[in-house]
Amino acid sequence: MQTASKRVINGWAMFDWANSVYNLVITATIFPTYYETIARDSKDSDTITFLGREFVNTSLYNYALGLALLIVALILPLLTSIADFRGTKKRFMAFFLIVGSISCASMFFFESKDQLVVGLGTMVLACIGFWSSYVFSNSFLPEIAAPEDRDRISARGFAFGYVGSVLLQVICFVFVLNPDWFDDGTFPARLSFLLAGIWWLCFGFFALSRLPTPIAAASASRSGGIIVGGYRELGKVWRQIRQMPVLKRYLGAFFFYNMGVQTVMLAAALYGKSELAIPTPNLIITILLIQLVAIPGAFLISRLSSKIGNFKALMMVIVFWVLLCFAAYIMPAGNVMLFYILGACVGFVMGGIQSLSRSTYSKLMPETKDTASFFSFYDVTEKIAVVIGMFSFGYITELTGSQRNSVLALMIFFIAGLFMLIYTNNTQRKLLNAKQ
Repeated sequence: MQTASKRVINGWAMFDWANSVYNLVITATIFPTYYETIARDSKDSDTITFLGREFVNTSLYNYALGLALLIVALILPLLTSIADFRGTKKRFMAFFLIVGSISCASMFFFESKDQLVVGLGTMVLACIGFWSSYVFSNSFLPEIAAPEDRDRISARGFAFGYVGSVLLQVICFVFVLNPDWFDDGTFPARLSFLLAGIWWLCFGFFALSRLPTPIAAASASRSGGIIVGGYRELGKVWRQIRQMPVLKRYLGAFFFYNMGVQTVMLAAALYGKSELAIPTPNLIITILLIQLVAIPGAFLISRLSSKIGNFKALMMVIVFWVLLCFAAYIMPAGNVMLFYILGACVGFVMGGIQSLSRSTYSKLMPETKDTASFFSFYDVTEKIAVVIGMFSFGYITELTGSQRNSVLALMIFFIAGLFMLIYTNNTQRKLLNAKQ
């Protein structure tokens, strides 16, 4: 196949530009710190009463995120199969784009702990909208890019996302660091949520206008309703995956190491604020630094993969992640400069491992029209991993009273992923040798 035109490629990358503001403003910087400040039974307490039970506020946050991702994992396999069956990926992308962006903007109404249901509810819906639209966006990669171009184009998508999210974050940063401009101290953060939702919606629909119309799978001509057809597509894809040992084992490796990656990304802001006592302005600067360093990281690791292979490049990055977890565990509280250095290192490997993981999976897929269904297995693997990671992080924090122990436990996930990836690489090498 040939790679699509530059107009299509940039349009696809613009979807990352649109929805990455959710990842930065909502999950990484302003919302977690705003939530941690608001969701308290008293000013000097770190607990919050919700639905009749007292929670550590950071653990409740992690549990809510885990619930959202679990819902995504449950609904996406069938929805993506229906999308392939009917050729309606763009419609599903538009639907979840609307759900996510409007929910994000609605966080504006989360003003105090009395609106905790609003805060957590809109956060859960925004999370569902983001990750659900994202899997349909990912599924376009093998349709618009030739295999030899997928590492580079995947990196471009992440680069667009990092640049777009940083631009909006800088605007929000001005408001948040100058609360004295406003009569209401909560207004700067809430305005940021509103702007993120508007940005996400407007640029998201611009990106959709550039994407090609998907072709329905061949089985769409068979008899049966939408649900029956969806399950039929899902079953077909699952049977194919079972017959592909390298792809199947890669999903296993991805499950473990991505459990660590996503948990770090989702819990980093709260860890820096509540465990390392990093002031909010320095915390936001660190997150911006992570996003900026992630751009060259994505491209450089993509180039590394072209020289030594995708699996070996991923192995090197995972080893670096293990070292970063240990560094975060032993880092003294209140040391802003060390936190900046750690953030820069995290940013470099964060962009690379996300970009390379996506393109590696797309290369292992067979030629098919069921791209959304194939990517739903990738996405569900990711979401179940994140659910386990976030619940583990929250539970270990409640059990031991320290998020440091939760960070140390993340090393186990990365190490398990590394060994699974070595196993996958050996399997691929044996299959290639058998064919020669």
